[in-house]
Amino acid sequence: MKNKVVKEILDWVICIIIAYIIYIVVNYFFGTVSGVKQLSMFPTSKEGDKLIISRRVISEKPLERGNIVTLESPIFGADMEKRGNVAAYPKYTGLSKFLYKVIGIGKKSYVKRIIALEGEHIFISEEGEVYIDDVLLEETYLPEDLKTPRNEEYYDMIVPEGCVFVMGDNREKSADSRSFGAVPICRIEGNVVVRIWPLNKIGKLGG
Repeated sequence: MKNKVVKEILDWVICIIIAYIIYIVVNYFFGTVSGVKQLSMFPTSKEGDKLIISRRVISEKPLERGNIVTLESPIFGADMEKRGNVAAYPKYTGLSKFLYKVIGIGKKSYVKRIIALEGEHIFISEEGEVYIDDVLLEETYLPEDLKTPRNEEYYDMIVPEGCVFVMGDNREKSADSRSFGAVPICRIEGNVVVRIWPLNKIGKLGG
């Protein structure tokens, strides 16, 4: 009887381990459902929304302006000038890198919109208008009267190679490339595919 109980417990443990491994593989390589916990993308998305994220690990689709993406949260307060205006990230190796990148231990993610691509000149005027290569950017996904504050450090720069410049749609309440610099493409975790909650707002996010 005792052996039977032990065997049953071991069977359950093995099933749980296998299920967790499958979850990790699917979450890392294919996609996941993520809940919005920030206000930085309001009104496009708000706290409590559920989004389907397509991982870029297997998707090589080029990033485009207007894409809504998830990215690893950078380190704030780093000396960006010495890094060429590129956001700083914690350095991990070996097991700690696996736990951070794959399992997600200690990792925080942001949802932002891509505003400028590598090699492009982004400039935010004192009036709160955004220019890409000296051309006014039409942001139809924003409220008509919304302006982009440039009270952060990075409002006039060439986006470095291999990076993108991101901002949240809620420009007054978003920590983004204006404060931490351009984001390396390798730090972009996935593309936001569709919103699945709340039910009355199911569909592709505006862009």
